[in-house]
Amino acid sequence: MANDEKKQDLRSGVHRRLGDWLHMAMIACYMAVLFVQPAAAADDDMWTRFSEIIANVYGELLGISTIVAVTAAAVALLVRMISRNERAVAEATSWLKRIVVTWIVLNTLGFIVAYLQPLIEGGKYTPPK
Repeated sequence: MANDEKKQDLRSGVHRRLGDWLHMAMIACYMAVLFVQPAAAADDDMWTRFSEIIANVYGELLGISTIVAVTAAAVALLVRMISRNERAVAEATSWLKRIVVTWIVLNTLGFIVAYLQPLIEGGKYTPPK
């Protein structure tokens, strides 16, 4: 019984130390962003720089998500074609649907932002003439 309690204490100590380490790493990242931002955006305002950063992050996310979606869809299609188990085929079909829907949603968000942003430029809606 005492051995089990020692193992539990050791595990909780490891989890606590890992949590503390992750917390400190997050704080360090936040501080780095706060201190680097004024130097990087010296000639731009905050919102222009934020828009550029978000556009870059979204572009990278879309590229990575396309690669992951194609890979996962290929695996799901292979499982669907090869498997003789009806449950596995049903799971693969459901995963394939989820992958396609998620990829379409990500692309639609980019489309909306790219084409609706000029309409609301400057905080005022100006309908096209």
